[in-house]
Amino acid sequence: MRRLVLLFIVLFNFAAFAQNAEYSIVVKDIETQLPIENATVFIMKTKQTLLSNADGKVTFMLSGSSSLEVTQTDYEKITLRWGPLKPDMFVVYLKSNNTKLDEIVVSKENPQKILQKIVVNSRQKLASSYRLKVFVREFFMLNNKYSYYNDGLVNFQFTANQKKSTTTLLVEQNRSYGLLDTDVSEDLKGYNLNDIMENYCNLKYFDPLLDSKTRKEYDFITRGHPNNKNYYIMAITPRDKSKKALDTFEVIYDPVKKLIVEFSIIITPQNLLQVEEQTKVGSKNVTRSIVKVNYRIDGENYYLLSSNEEIAYDLILKDHIKNIQVRNNFVTTFFNRQNFTYKESDVFKEKSLFNKKNKVMTNYWEISGFTPTDEEKAIVDSLEFKL
Repeated sequence: MRRLVLLFIVLFNFAAFAQNAEYSIVVKDIETQLPIENATVFIMKTKQTLLSNADGKVTFMLSGSSSLEVTQTDYEKITLRWGPLKPDMFVVYLKSNNTKLDEIVVSKENPQKILQKIVVNSRQKLASSYRLKVFVREFFMLNNKYSYYNDGLVNFQFTANQKKSTTTLLVEQNRSYGLLDTDVSEDLKGYNLNDIMENYCNLKYFDPLLDSKTRKEYDFITRGHPNNKNYYIMAITPRDKSKKALDTFEVIYDPVKKLIVEFSIIITPQNLLQVEEQTKVGSKNVTRSIVKVNYRIDGENYYLLSSNEEIAYDLILKDHIKNIQVRNNFVTTFFNRQNFTYKESDVFKEKSLFNKKNKVMTNYWEISGFTPTDEEKAIVDSLEFKL
């Protein structure tokens, strides 16, 4: 009887494995034939969300069949039936909305007040109880060489408190590895995962623009989105007379729902030139700073979809300068209104995943929702011998 049971389990697992297939989709512009980066591919059967990489590629595993929804802010949404999809490469072509509505939007209301309403409404919408399963990864570079890598599959539980969100973080799986022979751990300054997620949901990045003392240092211009008639773009740039290295903002939002769809924040090279370089030992001179965040509006649900943050700085030492670069990515793979249960001892309270002991039970990065570029894939593949 035991042998029969064991045989049944083996055959069942084999059959289940045989039904799983890997699919690759490349998303392209139908007119230019160029790949489209950051297109969202939503698998309706599993509710999994994936993003196309710089090559327009998305790779995923699926058992059985499912329709797919492909969207990108600049293009018309398309829904694919499962019939024509094959396990090999399949190209999806998106048509640009091309509405040419990039003229300046004239409004009687002050643009700062419009932004304030959009930020407040987005904060309130994000401040609710729900759970996100997120694939997170970080690349570290030391003197322009990849030095360290970590990634993980984590759960963020959101709790709304006085129109703000706080998060509880549980790590399902993770791995951290050095990529150089020398120990560079003392130079690692990774992002605090709870802090960065709470900033995305509480929209703290916009605080300087809402402060009456600092918002006067910016110019605000609102235009219709050139490729999507449903969205506006607000460009917020530092005034020339400002003597500080202020960020440049771009906010894409839905003027009817008053929700932020996407925002980006950069420090331009021109602004960096305005900052006096520090020479004191231990000082950090920022050489690059980029933040790009996307949100998903799905009926009544509104949540973080993806983010990319990059920071680069020169660290001043006694006898030389170290260039440190950190790139952090979040990709939400699942959204759920149900809370998860956990013990307090399970909560991850450290700063970055490289502070946590490796825990790998499955190849979770293959269903991360994120398809690496060829360069990134080579780095990740080089870690497999360490597993």
